[in-house]
Amino acid sequence: MPDVSGIEMGRPEINTPPAARSRHGIHVGLPLKITGIVFWGVVAIGLVQVAETMRWMQRDLEQHQRTTMRQAALDVQSLLAQNPDASPEMLEPQFRQLLDNIGIAGLSVSHEMDTITVGSTGNGYHSYSSYFPVVSASGTSSVTTDVITTIWLDPVDKILAPQKKHLMVETGLLVFFFGMILQWILKRMLSTPITQMVETAQGFSDGNNARFNEERTDEFGYLARFINRALDNLTLRQKELVVALERAQASEHALYEEKERAEVTLHSIAEGVITTDKTGRVRYMNPVAESLSGHTQLESTGRAIDQVLSLVDETSGEKIDSTIVQCLRDDIVTRGLTGRVLVKPDGVEIPVEESAAPIRNRSGHTIGAVLVFEDVSQTRELTRRLSYQASHDALTGLYNRSEFELRLHNALKRAHRQNQPVTLCYMDLDQFKVVNDTCGHIAGDQLLRQLAHKLQEALRDSDTIARLGGDEFGVLLQDCSVEDAHRLASTLRKTVSDHRFAWDGKTFEVGVSIGVVPISTDTHDVTEALSAADVACYAAKESGRDRVHVFESDDAELQRRRNDMLWVNRIRQALKEDRFRLYQQPVIQVGAANSRTVHHEILLRMLDEDGSLLEPDLFIGAAEQFGLMPDIDHWVIRHTVQWLAENQAASPVTHQLAINLSGQSLSSNSFLATVIEIIDASAVNPESINFEITETAAIANLGEAIRFIRVLKGMGCRFSLDDFGSGMSSFQYLKSLPVDYLKIDGSYVRDLVSDPIDRAMVESVNQIGHAMGMKTIAEFVENQATLEALAEIGVDYAQGYAIARPASIEQLSSGRTRPLPQPA
Repeated sequence: MPDVSGIEMGRPEINTPPAARSRHGIHVGLPLKITGIVFWGVVAIGLVQVAETMRWMQRDLEQHQRTTMRQAALDVQSLLAQNPDASPEMLEPQFRQLLDNIGIAGLSVSHEMDTITVGSTGNGYHSYSSYFPVVSASGTSSVTTDVITTIWLDPVDKILAPQKKHLMVETGLLVFFFGMILQWILKRMLSTPITQMVETAQGFSDGNNARFNEERTDEFGYLARFINRALDNLTLRQKELVVALERAQASEHALYEEKERAEVTLHSIAEGVITTDKTGRVRYMNPVAESLSGHTQLESTGRAIDQVLSLVDETSGEKIDSTIVQCLRDDIVTRGLTGRVLVKPDGVEIPVEESAAPIRNRSGHTIGAVLVFEDVSQTRELTRRLSYQASHDALTGLYNRSEFELRLHNALKRAHRQNQPVTLCYMDLDQFKVVNDTCGHIAGDQLLRQLAHKLQEALRDSDTIARLGGDEFGVLLQDCSVEDAHRLASTLRKTVSDHRFAWDGKTFEVGVSIGVVPISTDTHDVTEALSAADVACYAAKESGRDRVHVFESDDAELQRRRNDMLWVNRIRQALKEDRFRLYQQPVIQVGAANSRTVHHEILLRMLDEDGSLLEPDLFIGAAEQFGLMPDIDHWVIRHTVQWLAENQAASPVTHQLAINLSGQSLSSNSFLATVIEIIDASAVNPESINFEITETAAIANLGEAIRFIRVLKGMGCRFSLDDFGSGMSSFQYLKSLPVDYLKIDGSYVRDLVSDPIDRAMVESVNQIGHAMGMKTIAEFVENQATLEALAEIGVDYAQGYAIARPASIEQLSSGRTRPLPQPA
């Protein structure tokens, strides 16, 4: 069979739709590629199918032709058999009919010598020849002859050519339309969503807040949701990155500023700064470090620290390591000991102080250290001056009380430990006040300087002399027995008494009273030792002044002083623990039909540690002796004003309370300001407060007392002069004191009825008080007879056990107190 040539068909033109290209010029080629692949795949499959179909058609046709030819041969044979005597020409019509019926191109029959050909024959046809015998009758016998039948058929290729053409055209059209439909489908299914995704991606890449379409339910929708989540995470990471970048930029900016600030600071500070690596080699020096060390940073970089800083001990002169060496060795912040001196290359010595700290990386490993050191020349000089000032008296140059007590404390420890004899001398100048009052304090200061110099010369080098305050001196005699101390104290006494002090044409002689106390294992502390020495000195003064008195263990005065010292501690503790209690005693009008209470005097009790109440006679003497009265007065005023403030708001009755003040409080520079501050802070009516000042305290501090009274009276406070008549100069100073009440001394009131002199004194004081416009108050009224006598004399008010005993201030009620009458 001839070959069948395939029909070549060109690839259809598939134009990319405009939508396939994004507005950003992005060509979406994936659908086209898929279309092309599928298209050519279909073409290939179609061609294979066409070829296979044609092959089957050709095979069927060839089989049909063979069947046809055999049928035609059989039909010819049948015709010849039916007409044995007919020649082929005679059978031509039947042959032509057979040709038409069977559908063959041509037929040739050869029988004996006759040949007949019907239809088309020749080389252009496919022929098939068959031989078969034909029996014909010839008389009585049969004759067999061969018949050759040749059948011509159209060639298979010729028959199949139109079918091939039609099949190829149909297949091409089918493939073309399939490609177009496929392209449309892919465009709808792939190109559009892909284009949208590409445009969305392009928009996202341009920085827009683009989102992929998640409404689709196919793979693109799933992919969009997946990508959107990824984009959300990416956006979040991007924001975090932006924040981190901003922070990094801010940190970089801050780091740069800190670096600049650090560099400026390091160049501006007065301390030298050196940084080293972990081996102690210099990496950086600021200008101050260069100046102090005498080395520049250029020549010091890379050198060991001990080659740059040469340090020696200030005392021994021995070379010592820099603090940074210890810092690197121990890996801790290290501060150098004092007493270091930096020796510059030119030999100049500079006292310095050092501190070093390790430098660590983020992992915590030490990568170096920083050393800060400074010139402390002025500081050490100032320290020496301050140390001198802290331990020495500014006026005389001797040790002061603080340093003396410290040395006495150390001497006590040595005495306990080594049983070394130590003696303490307490010296108090006699007649020193005469110099001060006559020539002024400048002269007194000069006298103290002269005596300090002479006393220091009279002592041994091992002894310590100090000015303890005012005109008092202390001497600590090391390794000195009591007998030797007595002789040395006598020498000191004679040195003072022999001294002649000349000032402004006048010459003065002063003496000194000295108390000598041996320090032994029985002496417990500094306070006890000084107390014993003070007692011994007091005994020397009591014995006639300008004497030396040696302490004796059975000394009665010492015992009293010791008791006072014990009271001092108890008083201080009571003040600290707020264990004082306010009591009151009423003051009433004398001679009235219904005597009424004018005011109440505030009294004080101390609550002991066991809960018992102690009378003031037990502790006031010790408080006065050791200067604790201002603290007690402050406590009384503060709590009295507080009580007034609380009850003034809760009760319509105005309470008037009289508060006793000591002479020590009057002489205090700050006490007046404290009282004013307490009253102002409480909002209490100052007319509710009546301050009582004793006659002796007022006269001893006349100037301060007058100022104190005038300032507080200006605020509205009242004043009473207590114990009037006990002093020798009462009437002389009374006119200078602007008080409201005059309290007659109780020693005259107690025996008023039986002693005419006491009665005369009371009458005189009462008359003088009234003459000066003051109200008079008699205290210590213990019976009715005394109260009646006071009424006869004309005393205004009375106070005492005959009226009421002292009671707690809490017992005051609004009905017992009436307004204080205005003094005339």
